[in-house]
Amino acid sequence: MKAVIQRVLEASVTIEEKIVSEINSGLLILVGIEAEDTQQDIEWLAKKIVNLRIFNDENDVMNNSLLDVQGDLIVVSQFTLQASTKKGNRPSYIKAAKPEISIPLYENFVKELEMLVGKKVGTGEFGADMKVALINDGPVTIVIDSKNRV
Repeated sequence: MKAVIQRVLEASVTIEEKIVSEINSGLLILVGIEAEDTQQDIEWLAKKIVNLRIFNDENDVMNNSLLDVQGDLIVVSQFTLQASTKKGNRPSYIKAAKPEISIPLYENFVKELEMLVGKKVGTGEFGADMKVALINDGPVTIVIDSKNRV
């Protein structure tokens, strides 16, 4: 499971010209799921994300987590994070999980985050053509792959 975590001042997801999720200060998470991902990947990644110390403290040092600042979250499924670009110029998405695998994992990931932060997490719509807008704060962007946790 790969995630791109962006610290934002605000973010939103629009589908067919309708805003379906929007937040102020917090994190926008793009998540790519592969067929081998498990509940363990979900739990490890969610815990890692909410505890990342990437928010500034009173001394302007990145020392606070999302939990510390009580920030909001939007999670957007993005299979293109699983792209392989080793050969040629057209990315291969062979590692991306099929919907019957990725949808339940994505939904469980969102539920796990909601449990950890104690509030609703915004989402996009799986498989929809989404317009994601954000104001990246910093900019702070972190990439995490649950397969690289050792």
